[in-house]
Amino acid sequence: MTVRPLPDYLVRRYLGWKATVYAGNRPWYRRLAEEGQRPRAMIVACCDSRVHVASIFGADSGEFFIHRNIANLIPPFAPSGDHHGTSAAVEYAVRELRVAHVIVMGHSQCGGVKGCYDMCSGHAPELLEATSFVGRWMDILRPGYEALPPGDDAERVQALEKLSVKVSLDNLLTFPFVRAAVEDERLTLHGLWNDIGDGTLEAWDEVRGEFVAI
Repeated sequence: MTVRPLPDYLVRRYLGWKATVYAGNRPWYRRLAEEGQRPRAMIVACCDSRVHVASIFGADSGEFFIHRNIANLIPPFAPSGDHHGTSAAVEYAVRELRVAHVIVMGHSQCGGVKGCYDMCSGHAPELLEATSFVGRWMDILRPGYEALPPGDDAERVQALEKLSVKVSLDNLLTFPFVRAAVEDERLTLHGLWNDIGDGTLEAWDEVRGEFVAI
């Protein structure tokens, strides 16, 4: 038997949520179910378990359309006919849900970004294998690695974390329907970087060409 029942601790947590959070907000959950979702923003964040997007913004159910992947990356527009989970999520958010904002949020100590750094610097040959899903996904960030300034490894890895956000923002604009929505002022793009240790949040300032503290 390969699929087993939930661990007891998760069952207890669910029952606790159902008896408290859900019970206290039953009309809201039923309204969401009956009327559908109308999120104002899409957030593309990392899969990292330490990044809790809803908590950072104090968001309730129905507020954000959230997509998570390794290193919060958005690939360039490539209608190849292959499976494109992230591109599909962007398309659905912009075309169907008509969100007003798309936010890309990176973070400190990102394992995916560190893997890309190690791969591109020749220290993770296993990620260069054609069979490495992580390695091929991190190829999206190669332009960021190639643009890194000189410095020690720690500084360059953190710079690459922030460049993962910038690369994704640039790639978003290669999607014709995203660019059209931005040009028509129906959509705005935002880039954030979160330090998970001290809780700070920085935003990409296009005019200054750098991340600035919020």
